[in-house]
Amino acid sequence: MTSLLVIIVLVLLAVAIWQLTKIFDLTQIGGLSDNSQVANDRDNNINGYMMFAFLVFIYVTTIYCIIQFGHFPLMSNSASVHGQDVDNLMWISMILIFIVQFITQALLHYFAFKYRGKQGKKALYFADNDKLEFIWTIIPVIVLAGLILYGLYAWTNIMFVDEDEDVIVVELYAKQFSWEARYSGEDNVLGKANVRYIEGVNTLGVDVSDPNAQDDKVVTELHLPKGKKVLFKMRSQDVLHSAYMPHFRAQMNCVPGMVTQFAFVPNKTTAEMRQHPDIVEKVAHINELRAKKSVELVKKGEQGLDPYNFDFLLLCNKICGPSHYNMQMKIVVESEADFKKWLSDKPTLVSAVKAEKEPKAEEGAAAPADTTKAPVADTTKVVAAK
Repeated sequence: MTSLLVIIVLVLLAVAIWQLTKIFDLTQIGGLSDNSQVANDRDNNINGYMMFAFLVFIYVTTIYCIIQFGHFPLMSNSASVHGQDVDNLMWISMILIFIVQFITQALLHYFAFKYRGKQGKKALYFADNDKLEFIWTIIPVIVLAGLILYGLYAWTNIMFVDEDEDVIVVELYAKQFSWEARYSGEDNVLGKANVRYIEGVNTLGVDVSDPNAQDDKVVTELHLPKGKKVLFKMRSQDVLHSAYMPHFRAQMNCVPGMVTQFAFVPNKTTAEMRQHPDIVEKVAHINELRAKKSVELVKKGEQGLDPYNFDFLLLCNKICGPSHYNMQMKIVVESEADFKKWLSDKPTLVSAVKAEKEPKAEEGAAAPADTTKAPVADTTKVVAAK
């Protein structure tokens, strides 16, 4: 609300200044004023100096944004092995952009001032200049080629998974508006799945008759072992989603009708990440804001906010519907021993499906006969004898 009021005030101030200039122009009627639409030397000088003023504005704004908002990008706390390569690419790109912006903007505004219009001066026209064109073409080509080659090298290393490599296969299943994960079990092979098989607890449409599906386990909280490569197979039930794990520098679209994949090695547990200086600072700042908000809520008779604690998250990075912002799943990175213990305690999907299909005694129905009691004498023969 405060930001809206500030914007309204600025707009009204701009309108007021504009009206004042119109009034000033009206007061000059009849005086020695130049009402020509052709720019004169005074107009050109003003425009030239304004270009320098705008250059200063650009530099000041850039420096302010770096100081004020430079801590927001996730470029110092990656939690995966390949994250350092992604961060390096980001830093290199940002530094190059800053250098190019600094030089080109300075030249642009300087030449706009130096070669501003002057009375009696005629502009000199060059049809072409092969030397200049070669310079400003070859430099971007070399720089962009270097960035692209480095990016392709990093991407190939990230996406390459050897068939004989020891990996954990996990399926990420996206649907409006939640995530589910399926672990491949002891055989490390996911069972077949199709949306036609979705029924009851089988929300992922797994073919429970497939031998590879007998040890698959479905969970709503993702656990990963530190130092172990995880190969994610991604599916979508309905629309286009995007599996986004920012702290692992991982993102891949989940496309209906096809399986996409992404692999990485977590190198920090959740507990270790919570001790990272950047995370500690951000959590403290968030809890400070939540504490202030809680005071306001309590004054209104509402419940205050609980303290925030850092967790890795799986998010959806595609606007997939009205509840897109709710589409997230907690990720826990732990030691391999803790991961195996956690996974061993989870039931298989096949056992859950069988349990769902088992007949249950209806309320009020007669209980089955107790065959442990002594048999009752058969009186039918006695009656017949009479």
